[in-house]
Amino acid sequence: MSDAARRPVVIIGAGPVGVTAALLLARHGVRSLVLERHRDVYPLPRAVVVDDEVRRILQSVGIHEEFAALARPARGLRLLNAQHRVIAEFARSRHGKHGFPQTSMFDQPDLERLLRAALTRRPECELWGGVEVVSVSQGTEGAAPVRVTFRRDGSDEDEHVWADAVLGCDGAGSLTRDAVGAAWEDLHFEESWRVIDVRTSRPVRTWEGVDQICCPTQPATFMRLGKDRYRWEFRLADDEALDGTEGLERLRELVAPWVDVPSGVSRGDDFEVIRQAQYTFRARLADRWRRGRVFLLGDAAHLTPPFIGQGLCAGLRDAHNLTWKLARVLRQGADDGLLDTYERERKPHARYLIRVAVAVGWAMTGGQDRVAALRRAAVAAACRIPGVTSAVSRDLSPALPAGPLVRRRPGLIGRGLPGTFCPQPWVIADGRRVRLDDILGDSFAVVTAVPPTPRMTAVAMALDAPTLHVGDLGDDGTLAAWLARGRADAVLLRPDRVVMDTVPAGTGHFPDTTAWASLLYTARRTADARSVPLPRSTAP
Repeated sequence: MSDAARRPVVIIGAGPVGVTAALLLARHGVRSLVLERHRDVYPLPRAVVVDDEVRRILQSVGIHEEFAALARPARGLRLLNAQHRVIAEFARSRHGKHGFPQTSMFDQPDLERLLRAALTRRPECELWGGVEVVSVSQGTEGAAPVRVTFRRDGSDEDEHVWADAVLGCDGAGSLTRDAVGAAWEDLHFEESWRVIDVRTSRPVRTWEGVDQICCPTQPATFMRLGKDRYRWEFRLADDEALDGTEGLERLRELVAPWVDVPSGVSRGDDFEVIRQAQYTFRARLADRWRRGRVFLLGDAAHLTPPFIGQGLCAGLRDAHNLTWKLARVLRQGADDGLLDTYERERKPHARYLIRVAVAVGWAMTGGQDRVAALRRAAVAAACRIPGVTSAVSRDLSPALPAGPLVRRRPGLIGRGLPGTFCPQPWVIADGRRVRLDDILGDSFAVVTAVPPTPRMTAVAMALDAPTLHVGDLGDDGTLAAWLARGRADAVLLRPDRVVMDTVPAGTGHFPDTTAWASLLYTARRTADARSVPLPRSTAP
């Protein structure tokens, strides 16, 4: 094959997950080619919610300020009964631990345009539109390179590109999922809903959050997306029309709890239906996310009902988790075993979010089986238990499971920091007030509350990681308090800002680096770093 026909990474699908993956790889110096069958951004809204963790990911690709200009913080989620009385409220803060509002409403085409504009500013990234991928194949045992076969618009001719890795960001109907031999695990939720996006200047009754109506006969979801933009979701029959005179009257009846639309008002007056679409909400999880150097991300790997607004968020988390590991393998010779941690870390979290979404769906509808009413009552009763709603609100990002890149130790269960995210306060750097990640960069980092010991410094040098003392950061005490609660003098942060390891209070060093060091490689190794086992180092 020619060099022109080979790329380090080929990404299939230029939706938010695929483009974010390309931008994250570019931050780590990895070139990628994104193949997309459409030539432009899909113009109609789909995803409308992201959380503060995802806002932090958007910060890492450099579009958070532009996104802030078009996003709107929301107060959280309410479960209402059929009479619109509050059953439970899942409050969300305007300032989460990642440094952003815990819930933000937005219009997906706006986000996609920002991401694509950022892509054009990165020379490491290429986007080919009007290209349909028809097959993905790799050698025995998943050996690289991977061959991607595609056809351009209006052509029946097969063309090929080879890659050291392929990321399948190609949605629920993923061709890549077939290529890795994955099958769906059914998590037992499937319902057909009508999504209706509206622009109106009429007064709308809203609490500035998301309403979920828990009613077995007419469940619904409502949210405000922008200044005059609103979304309703109703469980309707596929053949129930909302067009024409009779359809508009039915729509007026459905939205009446929130907005008064007098009879006879046409769609073009002050209540414009931007679109309506019928969707089947499903709960599914791919049984495998990788074969060799081919990976599944986003809807190709997991499908969730939309009731807690985590569908797109889960896909962007996939990209954030995988890309730094893939970059380390491709650019720094890390062991391929590092890539095994992607599914191991992300799959349990995806399963957890799907189950929470299904539980909310059951609270809304009770499902369709013979024990539906009992299940709906049980979920509603659980929501009234003190602490349950606050726990659900807080724990949409539970700690990653223990593993080679999450070093948990006996005696710290429930209080340890490994596997959790480092908070992101505002700090002072060069006399400027900036967010913490802006000075951490894209590498590993050591954050310490004590003077670095030689052994701590050796680890930092081996990983080319900056060391930051919390006393020098000028924050509001957030980081020092966080370390104290976790009984740690220092932490080692991964590039995705997850705590990989800790220096327990009073010890002065990371107790055991062998588990993760065997997976990581760096071409820079100094005499001071020789205590850190990096067996594949080629430096003299």
